[in-house]
Amino acid sequence: MYKSGTLTTIYVSLFCLSLSHFAEGADTNDTAAASMPAVVVTATRDMRLLKDAPYSTGVLNADTLRIENAVRTVPEALKYEPGIMVQKTAHGQGSPYIRGFTSQRNLFLIDGIRLNNSVFRDGPNQYWNTVDALSLSRLEIARGPFSVLYGSDAVGGTVNAVTRGMRDLRPDSNSDTTLYYRYASGENSHIARAENISRLTEKLTLTLGYSYKNFGDIEGGRDVGTQPHTGYDERDRDAKLEYFINEDAFFVLAHQSVDIDDAWRTHKTIYGIDWEGLSVGSELHRVLDQSRDLTYLQFHRYNSDSFAEEIHAGISYQSQSEDRDRLRTGDRHDLQGFDADTLGVFITLQSPSSIGNLIYGAEFYNDSVDSYNHTLNPDGSIKSSAIQGPVGDAAAYDTLGFFLQDEISPAKRLSLIIGGRCDYAAADADSVEDPMSGEKISVSESWDNVSGSARMLYYLDQSGSMNIFAGVSQGFRAPNLSDLTRLDSARTDEIETPSPNLDPEYFVSYEIGVKAATPVLAAQMSLFYTDIDGMIVRTPTGRVIEDEYEVTKKNAGDGYVGGIELDAKYRFGPGFTALGVFTWMEGKVDTYPTLDAVTSTEYIDRLMPPSGMFGLRWNSESKHRLRFEGLCRVAAKADRLSTRDKSDTGRIPPGGTPGYAVYDLRASRNIGKSIAMSLAIENITNEDYRIHGSGLNEVGRNIVIAVQSRF
Repeated sequence: MYKSGTLTTIYVSLFCLSLSHFAEGADTNDTAAASMPAVVVTATRDMRLLKDAPYSTGVLNADTLRIENAVRTVPEALKYEPGIMVQKTAHGQGSPYIRGFTSQRNLFLIDGIRLNNSVFRDGPNQYWNTVDALSLSRLEIARGPFSVLYGSDAVGGTVNAVTRGMRDLRPDSNSDTTLYYRYASGENSHIARAENISRLTEKLTLTLGYSYKNFGDIEGGRDVGTQPHTGYDERDRDAKLEYFINEDAFFVLAHQSVDIDDAWRTHKTIYGIDWEGLSVGSELHRVLDQSRDLTYLQFHRYNSDSFAEEIHAGISYQSQSEDRDRLRTGDRHDLQGFDADTLGVFITLQSPSSIGNLIYGAEFYNDSVDSYNHTLNPDGSIKSSAIQGPVGDAAAYDTLGFFLQDEISPAKRLSLIIGGRCDYAAADADSVEDPMSGEKISVSESWDNVSGSARMLYYLDQSGSMNIFAGVSQGFRAPNLSDLTRLDSARTDEIETPSPNLDPEYFVSYEIGVKAATPVLAAQMSLFYTDIDGMIVRTPTGRVIEDEYEVTKKNAGDGYVGGIELDAKYRFGPGFTALGVFTWMEGKVDTYPTLDAVTSTEYIDRLMPPSGMFGLRWNSESKHRLRFEGLCRVAAKADRLSTRDKSDTGRIPPGGTPGYAVYDLRASRNIGKSIAMSLAIENITNEDYRIHGSGLNEVGRNIVIAVQSRF
């Protein structure tokens, strides 16, 4: 249980300032926080040590994001995590594959609020890029289905981005100003952030931040060279006001905003590259602008004397918009996009009881969506407008969920967590184009679902430093507006048309693993298997619409995905740590590989190849916290392809994506308590490579410099 204390102590206890993996101390300027063990909240909705969570989990703290790894985006921050492959259709459009799933089948939270909405499309998309990594105190990663706690979409995994605020103030400081700068030679990029956290009164703290990002064209490896039109610009703004009623209760009022301009998808244009036999697109340009605004008010209460010891509640309003400008030929120019506004409300309660520790609550989200598709004249004026944009116009989507989780200890060193959830979802779209007649129709559907999970954690020793965990979890995903009403290009030479009358997708995941958190070893290994029932898959119809092959969708995807994940750090000698991450995955699902209405069992799309990261790190014991590390990132050839992978010739070379071995060197140092800096040489050998399924190659030899000053 949380205990009363100073406001700073409570807040640090709640959010766990600057934590690292397992028993390893955080590399941070705050030496007090550095000794704290890593904690995760997302996996169980209560605060616990990573080693005590019966799931495969991870935490990335602010210093890891800003200095140690000097990450460019939130998706790229996850590339060292087991079970995750970060595909990039474009430089501004990263989409992590977690345990074989991406996009709609992974859930992203911002301070517990869903980023996912009903417009998220199947396959990789760019929406996780609309979260500023520099505005975060930490990222929590929980792999596997979490539909019991978080509802639809939480299938492959759930990631929670915790934003910065009072907990990030240095001890005994009433005001911290942070200036940050990152330069990368191979990305031709400049990133800068200015941030101030001030305790205005004993009870009131204000956080303000602004990030400027300019990304130039990527320099590929030794043969590819410059990849034109891969750069873009981004602006991020955030503000947070935190007010403590007393030591155990506080309000948070926050706003964040992001604008991404001129992010090209080059693989479908004449600016694509022909590396390893890739096909080059024919469009003259395909450019996306993206924006997102989130405002929320939350209340948190601890140590209450009422029936609920803890109370967490909030209301949020989030707007996400997308505009795509596509010029196919000199006289074939279209502009399409959408605006999706989401109202969210949640309440979560925790009540110790005679039958265990109960966590329960409810959440409701309502999407209001408008979309458009205009054909333009050569002078830029509107020539005509379609019935709908990429999704149905004048649409709404509602989700409502109730959940209950109970944790009991039936025997010494044994913990059981059992949970259940009821969900309801409804979709209504007034303006949808019928794919057969071209006439305007409406779509109205609703679904309900009950999910369950059971997890076990058993400590192998009295100290709790080693344990085994196991469990079975159900996941589900209700069809969203994109599934039901999308009318937009899909993969190479494909167009996706509306598909009403879809059913939810169902998943059951089985997992067993082991964790260790000793003074010399921090490790976790897990085996998982996810059964797939009725996954929505694209199906070719045989029709051709404006030079693109039509695909529709059906609940035909029965199959599985399973694998092994390993993440370990072993300390030996004075200051030395050996580290390694390894993932092997296998997965197949029923699909429609031909125009015939006959299914065939194939590999899941963009199946992650055997991949790993191995390295050696040295940390000094001095107050300057000097650190060196050498890493090798490897992946086997991705040649386990579906029929649709083979036809996606703009992103996947014939025969599959080549394997690679990439070498990096990094060094970082703290100067006193105010300055931290890092220098990295990535891809030392200037290798030409790409992550499987991506629309561009990764950066060649890249020098990355990051500097942070706090005063």
